[in-house]
Amino acid sequence: MATTTQAPPIGLTPRALVEVKNIIQEKSVPADYGLRIGVQGGGCSGMSYLLGFDKAKDNDEVYDLDGVQLIMDKKHAMYVLGMEVDFQDGLNARGFTFNNPQAKSTCGCGSSFSA
Repeated sequence: MATTTQAPPIGLTPRALVEVKNIIQEKSVPADYGLRIGVQGGGCSGMSYLLGFDKAKDNDEVYDLDGVQLIMDKKHAMYVLGMEVDFQDGLNARGFTFNNPQAKSTCGCGSSFSA
């Protein structure tokens, strides 16, 4: 069973939070789905970030972040503790970026890291 806790181990900047809420509204994301953040094996540095909408599962922690349900597998917390997710909307780049203090190295794509 998913556990709901108070303080999320990661943060979303105000820009990222606004963009997530826009996506939820524009794509009609079901109310029982939340924003899943985590890691998965792969990418050019060994691990890549996982960001998408999903239902909470048994091993998940669930956090409320200004009205957005944030879902994370408990095992992923050590890889993303203290991470900040931002959203860039500039001429050269558009998308979510990850500032992860746990990453020992990152690659040029910005979505892959090693821990």
